[in-house]
Amino acid sequence: MPKTPMPKNMSSTILEELYDVILSRRDADPKVSWTARLLLEAPQLPARKLGEEATEAIIAACAGNREELLAESADVVYHLLVVLAAAEIPLDELWAELARRRAQSGVEEKASR
Repeated sequence: MPKTPMPKNMSSTILEELYDVILSRRDADPKVSWTARLLLEAPQLPARKLGEEATEAIIAACAGNREELLAESADVVYHLLVVLAAAEIPLDELWAELARRRAQSGVEEKASR
């Protein structure tokens, strides 16, 4: 399957754009915006949905269903961003944590917890 080349920073740009859309829905009508409803019922509803989507992604991965795994993974990312937005955690803090962890091996990082 051919891959479409993507600029190196495109993935973070897409995540940042999605995060901004999520933030913009804070004051939207929860009757017409799923994101607004999730934020209104935070932290329980978005956290529960994140868990459900993660479980569905696990099932798809274990079944070897690539298309379903891709779709469920997008749902996981969206719901994670909603959970972060509800907790008022900006993406810059997530990027900083990932950068911090990249500076050490996974084994070292796990041992530090």
